[in-house]
Amino acid sequence: MNYLDMTIVEMHHALIEGKTTPIELVREAIKRAKEDTNNAFELILEEQAIKEAETIGEPQPHNLLWGIPFVAKDNFSTKGYPTTASSNILNGFIPLYDATVIAKLRELKAIMIAKATLDELAMGGSGTTGHRGPTFNPYDRSHQRMIGGSSAGSAASVSAGIVPFALGSDTGDSVRKPASYAGLVGFKPTWGRISRYGLFPFAPSLDHVGVLARSVADATIVATAISGYDPNDATSSANPVPDDLHLVTSDVSGMRIAVIKAIVNSPHDKVIKQKFELLTSELKQRGAQVDLVSMRRDLLDAIYPIYITLSCAEATSNNANLDGIKFGPATWGATYAAAMMAARTKGFSELIKRRFIIGSYALMRENQAALFLRAQKGRGMIVAELKRILGHFDLILVPAAPSIAPRFIDKTDKLSEEYLIADNHLVLGNFSGFPSMTVPLGLKEGMPFGVNVMAKAFDERAVLKLALAVEEVTGLKSLMAKGGDTK
Repeated sequence: MNYLDMTIVEMHHALIEGKTTPIELVREAIKRAKEDTNNAFELILEEQAIKEAETIGEPQPHNLLWGIPFVAKDNFSTKGYPTTASSNILNGFIPLYDATVIAKLRELKAIMIAKATLDELAMGGSGTTGHRGPTFNPYDRSHQRMIGGSSAGSAASVSAGIVPFALGSDTGDSVRKPASYAGLVGFKPTWGRISRYGLFPFAPSLDHVGVLARSVADATIVATAISGYDPNDATSSANPVPDDLHLVTSDVSGMRIAVIKAIVNSPHDKVIKQKFELLTSELKQRGAQVDLVSMRRDLLDAIYPIYITLSCAEATSNNANLDGIKFGPATWGATYAAAMMAARTKGFSELIKRRFIIGSYALMRENQAALFLRAQKGRGMIVAELKRILGHFDLILVPAAPSIAPRFIDKTDKLSEEYLIADNHLVLGNFSGFPSMTVPLGLKEGMPFGVNVMAKAFDERAVLKLALAVEEVTGLKSLMAKGGDTK
């Protein structure tokens, strides 16, 4: 096994013992990135990464991320290096500062080797709307299946074994759904736990920084390292970050687990349902209490329209500064309005334009009460329902997605009544801000699928405990797809 294929802890021990070096890991990661055929990268930072690896200094035995290569989604600000959010309107934009999470990882001597592709401006769930075209699922050699979005490139880079972890952002399910399709752990801690300073905003009340990794332990190590209060982010939490999360065990004895009936009964692949039932049975044998619970069907049916209304409204407001003058390629016109119209017409894809129109319509004075405010009230009712459930249980456990990764030819952005709940329920974690993690559950036709765990705000410990138990039950740890072969 190549050292780059190991877990972070294993890689760390190899580095400290001198069995490998940061420059060897970085060169191998860059080599794999250059050989990538999944369209996972906006930019490979070869020169910068090699320089950092060569000048990294003495090994740091107590710093697990020292010398570890990683990838960041291209909507995190990186000082001195292009950050485009996979949008033509930001082509050539070079930020003047690092996002807080990037700065923290650099301080810990982790080495960023590339910026990853995404759905344009992090809007979309298919990994197909970025200006470089679709990102492919490494498990499918034919490139017929998507990896999901918006953190498409981040997921592909970890799944293909290029790096052990990657940063992503999650506004509806953009880390956790690709994790299901890519056989990865996708972790979104509590809203506010990780600073969003320097993350290009999509919908700030829903946006989370997330981590994609190949094991629960690796995701925990990275998430813990980048968590904590940040004075640059007024929404970051001052709650202390537990420093012993790496000591969490998989003992679920006495744990109360809720399974939302309407979600598991919504259309799912038969293999996924069977695997999920086997998992809950095993958890019961380990001493956990697992019960089906009811959640109001009208609220579940409203998840998608509420999400679209709120996210589009926030997006159109937050991206109003992308006018072709302050950022990206300059566009000139006889007036400011003409220049802005030309820039936004050429700079945005059709999907982005549609979402901005929806958001602007919802925010119009005459529509606010019926659309935006009504959606806000609906969100509040959904969160209250989740709190009711978690008032009696420690966690909520459900399948992460209704199927394995869809084929591009079958994917549509039209609302599907059949999968209204099954395809969209992960946004519950964004409405509430609760910690949520997707863990691999099984494989069908060589394609992975996952299960999702969610707990009360700031109870990451419970999430990790159950996730570790799932990982033990399934045995699906450190999965990689190299050329379509599962390793």
